[in-house]
Amino acid sequence: MKVIFLKDLKGQGKKGDIKEVKDGYAQNFLIKNGYATQLSASSLGKYNREVEEQREQDEKLSQEAKLLKEKLEKIELIFTVKTGKDDRVFGSISQKQIKDELDKNGFVIDKKQVELDHVISSLGYHDVKINLYRDIFAKIKVKLQK
Repeated sequence: MKVIFLKDLKGQGKKGDIKEVKDGYAQNFLIKNGYATQLSASSLGKYNREVEEQREQDEKLSQEAKLLKEKLEKIELIFTVKTGKDDRVFGSISQKQIKDELDKNGFVIDKKQVELDHVISSLGYHDVKINLYRDIFAKIKVKLQK
């Protein structure tokens, strides 16, 4: 019997896969537990509609991320920090502080999207990567000053 997997099942198939399995296994486990549905014209049509909707949603989110990237790359975040002897910064700038500063500028970014390659603990400019969507990253400038 041919089935379309509705969920990922380790060792068997991923969501969307169409596979030939034994009838008993399909009826008694896959279909009964909601992992798959029997392949038919209607289930194949429903699957194709879902794939199309997912592709449209991905395209929409990708376009929004590209627009946000353009806006983000134009801004510069400035942090005024306390320094000690030889202009050494006390502490460092965290992901949460960058996220909070972006929130103040009107950008809704999750703290997990802020990727720090290194600790920001010296005066001057630093590049920070923001993961917007899959392969879309924005680089923003962060400046630490006295």
